[in-house]
Amino acid sequence: MSSAAPTAPDAAPEQALRLAGRIDRRSRVARLPAAVKRHRADLLVALVCVVLAGWLTHGLWPDPAGRTLALNPEDQTLYEWFLAVDARALLGDFHLLTDRLNAPDGVNLMANTTVIALGVAVAPVTLLLGAPVSFALLAAANLAGTALAWYLLFHRTLRARRLAAALGGGLCGFGPGMVSQTNSHLHMTAQWLVPVIVWLVVRLLRAADPGPAAPDESVLARPEGPDRRRMFTSAAGLAGVVSAQVLIGEEVLFLTALTLLLMAIAYAVTDRELTRRALPGFAGGLAIAAGLALLVLAYPLWFQFAGPQGVADGLFRPANFSADLRSWWAVSPLSVAGGVESARLTTGPAEYNTFLGWPLLLAAVACAVWVGRRRLVFACVVAGLVMGTLSLGPEVVLDGTRTAIPGPYALIGGLPVVDGALPMRFALAVLPIVATLLVLAVDRALRGTGRTRRLVPLAVGAALLPIFPTPLPTVARAAVPEFVTGGHWRQCVPPGGVLVPVPLPTPREPGPMRWPTAANAAFGLPEGFFIGPYGRGGTAAMGTFKQPTSALLADVARRGDQPAIGDEQRRQAARDADFWGASCVALADDAPHAESLRGTLEQLYGPATRVADVWIWRV
Repeated sequence: MSSAAPTAPDAAPEQALRLAGRIDRRSRVARLPAAVKRHRADLLVALVCVVLAGWLTHGLWPDPAGRTLALNPEDQTLYEWFLAVDARALLGDFHLLTDRLNAPDGVNLMANTTVIALGVAVAPVTLLLGAPVSFALLAAANLAGTALAWYLLFHRTLRARRLAAALGGGLCGFGPGMVSQTNSHLHMTAQWLVPVIVWLVVRLLRAADPGPAAPDESVLARPEGPDRRRMFTSAAGLAGVVSAQVLIGEEVLFLTALTLLLMAIAYAVTDRELTRRALPGFAGGLAIAAGLALLVLAYPLWFQFAGPQGVADGLFRPANFSADLRSWWAVSPLSVAGGVESARLTTGPAEYNTFLGWPLLLAAVACAVWVGRRRLVFACVVAGLVMGTLSLGPEVVLDGTRTAIPGPYALIGGLPVVDGALPMRFALAVLPIVATLLVLAVDRALRGTGRTRRLVPLAVGAALLPIFPTPLPTVARAAVPEFVTGGHWRQCVPPGGVLVPVPLPTPREPGPMRWPTAANAAFGLPEGFFIGPYGRGGTAAMGTFKQPTSALLADVARRGDQPAIGDEQRRQAARDADFWGASCVALADDAPHAESLRGTLEQLYGPATRVADVWIWRV
């Protein structure tokens, strides 16, 4: 007889399940190296994008709180404040009207370029490490993410060879306009969803097409009939991505939609058979996408235009932001072959949108001609020409001189939504169009034989070399007072209350907005840098009206003269503090003409109290 103990009836199945689980885990671990090996080229492209983006923004990284982009520090201060306010969503603050600026009226977040979705995505970083770290992270991530997303679109949807896709993706992510906009315009550089939108539109068109397209149009070919399930999933995905892009940057979405519309019209003209087959299903899918997106966006968009502190018009005059025709063949000052002399051809260092340089323009034309009569090439050329000419604004400017020649933009200027986009930014849409032409040409060469297999990629690389970007310049900035960073502000203002820094922040000098930013927007400020309905007749304006006491203190900070203060000024100071709902007035040691400001404030509010490194007055 066997002396072995009897086995429980359920033991064998349990052992088998445990063994199967161990085998499955080992199998997954074993598959990981294989997956890495299979995608090693894509991972290498991603690594190069990350390294290049980090190198371009490396001036911020040693000390994000103590460094700022030298070419646009004011907007960096604004976007850091946006990120601090957006991060409050993790604390349960989902209001689209924030009271943390422009007290007591507040700021309509939808009417400003607040990158809400980005701010919420990096909220843990903001709350743990501070908004300057989040800003530096997003400045680099937008460049790398945009380049990688376009690379994947070119490689997997256009089916281009990896070298061709990498060159195109690099131009889309690190072209002159993108690098220039990285000077604090996070809402313009967050374009990594644009290739996803394009992919979903192409996916929807493929699903709606009941038959194959022409042999040379393999991107759109479909041997089966309409795939309704795929049409719905594409429409739903498109609605989700469009909704996200609205909460990141509406201007980028508008430029994307207009460019795709132009390309679709051009494509439809050249392929009427595809239009006849696919248009009903494609239009239906777009209608579904629009309906689903409207369910999500109806309230935010209403709030933007008709809600409290909302604005329904554009802030800037299009004529003041027209691209100089000469700037198209100039090289950006932020590129290796650029010079400072070309900077005069645009409004500022954050708007080098058209500076493609003559070598790249010639290469794009040559590629379009060489690739041949493909419908996609025709669509790219049409859309590129239209968007490029629209960037010239309502009146053509050549070498800084207005020519009195009307630009095509004059035909659409004044239309709803159009005024919200600066004309010169229409040129940003030309960058991926040029990249697509280069990708098509390089891919054709790589698939061929003979000298063109080497010459075309080398020629395209040579054309791209002059616009290779250089690191963005940065400078040191003043530290936020220890009164704020050390939490001493709580001694004079409750959380959610209003603190009045002296002088108060303005659009030109928003520095004091860094105080609440450093405290994760735990308290609010009066006035500040934002867009609100303070123009004539309630139109859009930058900033708000100054209260008399604010204007008085701003004059002291500017001139250094200490004015005579009487009872009327003291009563007005009390009324202004009451209007703001302020609990405390604070003056830092590094404020301009600090001694004159302190003397003026003591006449207005009485003796000061020293807390940490600032003087305070409880009001």
